Amino acid sequence: MYRDKKVCVIMPAYNAEKTLRKTYAEVVEQDYVDDVILVDDCSQDNTVEVAHSLGDIEVIRHQKNRGYGGNQKTCYATALKMGADIVVMVHPDYQYTPKLIPTMVAMIGNGLYHCVLGSRILGGHALAGGMPLWKYIANRGLTFAENVMLGAKLSEYHTGYRAFSRELLTALPLDENSDDFVFDNQMLAQVLWYGFQIAEVSCPTKYFAEASSINFKRSCEYGFGCLFTSLDFLLNKLGKKSKRFPPDGRNRFLPDFNAI
Repeated sequence: MYRDKKVCVIMPAYNAEKTLRKTYAEVVEQDYVDDVILVDDCSQDNTVEVAHSLGDIEVIRHQKNRGYGGNQKTCYATALKMGADIVVMVHPDYQYTPKLIPTMVAMIGNGLYHCVLGSRILGGHALAGGMPLWKYIANRGLTFAENVMLGAKLSEYHTGYRAFSRELLTALPLDENSDDFVFDNQMLAQVLWYGFQIAEVSCPTKYFAEASSINFKRSCEYGFGCLFTSLDFLLNKLGKKSKRFPPDGRNRFLPDFNAI
């Protein structure tokens, strides 16, 4: 445990048999990790069999594919049910190194932040790590538009490497979000809506054949979904009411840094 905090690593998985073992091995090498949860979204390969062979890991399998967002909903609900105080999401495709877990946990465990992102953009090594140029350009364009509409200054909104406090996860209406890829973006918009502070750490990433990725068509759908989410956030700020951004939630959880 990190002091008195229980740390849980969640891994939303789909067809990850080739990279899961390596990812898990590096996760459990890190300090402070108490539990590891893998939720398999009805994979077509041997992801579940590999997961069961790893030993001390909680494995849940969806009987039908619920989508990336639906997978995360199960991940977070399970982690909270198991008593997690800090939840770190690590993709089992080994695109993000688990070696940053102690840093991300410490930033939340010390009470400084409720949300920490592993940014591929900070440090300027995304392209060198293999990020396709068109994805890099789309990332930068979307991030600029979102920062303007959401009133934030993040280096990117599209990383899948994230850590959250229990307080944050229990505050957000996550069930109102999509079950698709845009869930990630909707969740960060909710984090900002509720007034939680977001920290970022530079994260080296790897792009290779076994790393999960969405095709150009799905990327375009995701991009438009991100823009719609930001617009919805802005309209709610101007008075529109929705369950995703409830009026009583705005800035409820701004931290009192004088108390830290």
